[in-house]
Amino acid sequence: MKFAAKNFILLYLFNTSNYLVLKKILPLFSYILHPIFISVYATLFYLFCKEDIFTNREKYYVLFQILIITVLVPVLFFLLLRSTGHIKSVMVPETSQRRIPLILQCFLYILLVKRSIIITRYPELHFFFLGALFSTILALVLSLFKIKASLHLLAISGLTVFIIGLNIHLQMQNPYWTALAVLLTGAVASSRLEMEAHTNKELLIGLLAGTLPQILFLYLWL
Repeated sequence: MKFAAKNFILLYLFNTSNYLVLKKILPLFSYILHPIFISVYATLFYLFCKEDIFTNREKYYVLFQILIITVLVPVLFFLLLRSTGHIKSVMVPETSQRRIPLILQCFLYILLVKRSIIITRYPELHFFFLGALFSTILALVLSLFKIKASLHLLAISGLTVFIIGLNIHLQMQNPYWTALAVLLTGAVASSRLEMEAHTNKELLIGLLAGTLPQILFLYLWL
């Protein structure tokens, strides 16, 4: 009896410690997989999968463009908005505060698909950004109706569909990338719930807004 009680206490302490560690780790996914970095991750994966097609110089050139347009410009714009009081946090929790950044993001995606990531040279990546543009438009429209979608889940789910599609398109036959992408999507969803940033409904809306445009565009390049 004493042995069973001791085992129960040890098991309880082990589960409790694991839970506390998990609570500390989960929020990291919200920062590491912040929507602002998803375009860079998608580009890196694309260049990795098609490494034989592009020269190193072209790879650096493409990645440099993506870094400037999808990371540096939004960060500078965020600092400007925060200094003027239009945004309070990097997570942009208020629906009304999301509209200006989302409008900017739409213009940046349009710039990418029109000038940089053109369909004739980078067809798969072009359609990824086109899907991301439509997802951003959906999030913007929803915000106008005061409907909050998880931008984190919107971004990571779009990336997951892109990874699955590219895996099929290039006949990579590597299930590990798909498994990792799905796992990270779940980690981001858990992270947002743990941080009490979203409800289950908002996560579902973000998931649908991120996946549906990407799935629709898959038919154009698969």
